[in-house]
Amino acid sequence: MDRRLLYDDDLALSAVVANCAMNRERQLAGVNSYTRELGFNPLDRVRSGALRGQRSSWLDLCCGTGRALLRAAHLLRRDGLADRVVLVGVDHFDPLPDANLPVELVCAPVTSWAPARRFDLITCVHGLHYVGDKLAAITRAASWLTEGGQLVADLDLTSIRLPDGRPAGRALAGALRQAGFEYDSRRRRISCAGRRDAELSYAYLGADDKAGPR
Repeated sequence: MDRRLLYDDDLALSAVVANCAMNRERQLAGVNSYTRELGFNPLDRVRSGALRGQRSSWLDLCCGTGRALLRAAHLLRRDGLADRVVLVGVDHFDPLPDANLPVELVCAPVTSWAPARRFDLITCVHGLHYVGDKLAAITRAASWLTEGGQLVADLDLTSIRLPDGRPAGRALAGALRQAGFEYDSRRRRISCAGRRDAELSYAYLGADDKAGPR
């Protein structure tokens, strides 16, 4: 490719990524919400386990200011379930702290951060558009799931290109499915049920922050 490709450190400093407003205003439910984007309410997933007396956990990658997580924390506290659910959000910029709520907001790149626990639900709503090594982010996240956990993320495979500039396309979709992922090409969404250590035969060469959307 003719353009200079950026690796993770330089990409994180790019104005395209650093000034991203993704998920800073997105709510838990409603018109502009996680529930609308994902087709289900993440809180319902983790609350069902808590109501059965189990510990549940939700990790939101590229969470923005964590609005959806903070709202979930408010509702869990209201229902007396706050001590049964772990809520963690990760993004690039300094989060808005709220020491009174049972939620942890972490300022870190999703491509290098790693949790100390596993999660029952992992989401990434449109955040991978601003991540360079999208495949590494997805495969790492899948290894953080519990055995019965679920990963759901927006992923546009046309944004992943081969060294000659061609989209990785169907071959990559096939490799992902063979590794245990499901890919919905119409919704441009990838998902995974249950923890797995997936390996893909692709090497990350860098990202073009001027390539356009995603």
